[in-house]
Amino acid sequence: MPADHALSPAQLLEPVAKAADSRASTVISVYADGETTTLCRGFTDRTAGVPVTDRTRFELGSVTKTFTALLFADMVARGEAGLDEPLSGRVPRWALPRGRAGSGITLEHLATHTSGLPRLPPGLLRTAVPAWTTNPYGAYPAHRLLDSLARTRVRRAPGVRVHYSNFGVGLLGHLLTAQGTTGYGSLLGARVLKPLGLTDTTADADEPQATGHWHGRPRPPFTIPALPGAGAVRSSARDLLRYLRCHIAPDASPEPGGPLRTALREVARPRSRAPGGPELCLAWTRRPQPTGDLFFHLGATRGFTTFIGFSQDPAVAVVALTNISPTVTSRFTQAGYDLLRRVAERSGG
Repeated sequence: MPADHALSPAQLLEPVAKAADSRASTVISVYADGETTTLCRGFTDRTAGVPVTDRTRFELGSVTKTFTALLFADMVARGEAGLDEPLSGRVPRWALPRGRAGSGITLEHLATHTSGLPRLPPGLLRTAVPAWTTNPYGAYPAHRLLDSLARTRVRRAPGVRVHYSNFGVGLLGHLLTAQGTTGYGSLLGARVLKPLGLTDTTADADEPQATGHWHGRPRPPFTIPALPGAGAVRSSARDLLRYLRCHIAPDASPEPGGPLRTALREVARPRSRAPGGPELCLAWTRRPQPTGDLFFHLGATRGFTTFIGFSQDPAVAVVALTNISPTVTSRFTQAGYDLLRRVAERSGG
């Protein structure tokens, strides 16, 4: 196999495309050395119809958490929230988790998966089972979120262990919008999406998007009414590459001198590494490399798999989207990470 430096950008994308299901529709986009290379394969409904492009919307699943973290950091920069703000300042006393450890949870703990909250809210599985292969979160209503929080027992002090939690980041998104007059999607649009020029990106399940597939069967659009901050966003490769480039160079982002520029720097700032987990920033996982730190996040719904990642120095970004849910043997997200690492090594070498 030729060395990476001898491969064209398009050739570097091939392993990721091969890691996708052969029947899937896939878009892979890379920014490196000041150039963008994009590979598009398939159709919006996978078998026929409109070919996918870098403007086709895919469900992002947990990649949504990076948007929630940026919204949170923007509100911190505006003085509307605090990193060390206690959960007890945002929820009524009766809703606080059980156990003495629960009283010490801060908003930053929610954004870094160190709160001690479980992966899912208590009670969600009961409503999820009937729609497990289509929309497992769809029947769990937002008004039950605080009841679930009150039923949760936190057994470890916050900040001592990384435990990935859709509940925690989803709760953060809920709390950031609970005191306003607009919902998560509207606030995210006003504070993050519109200022960054992300015109294809929303948290709206009713707008056109590719059709997702689970074990070969088409799936309805994914809905997550109680926890949109954990998984509701849809976007295109074009928008996501723009989003990542704003993280690469915050000082060149929109709103010169504004809170969003501060927020873009804040989300990539490493936090203390808790035992038993990766090194986290606000939502982003950070992995130090000889050529420069890599930041990345994975996402999945019942019909889609997503990888996004970036390096600030060298300036590299990778977006990999496919309209099929991950399986136990799937290597799509690993191939996306390998591409990010290889391109960063090539650009930094």
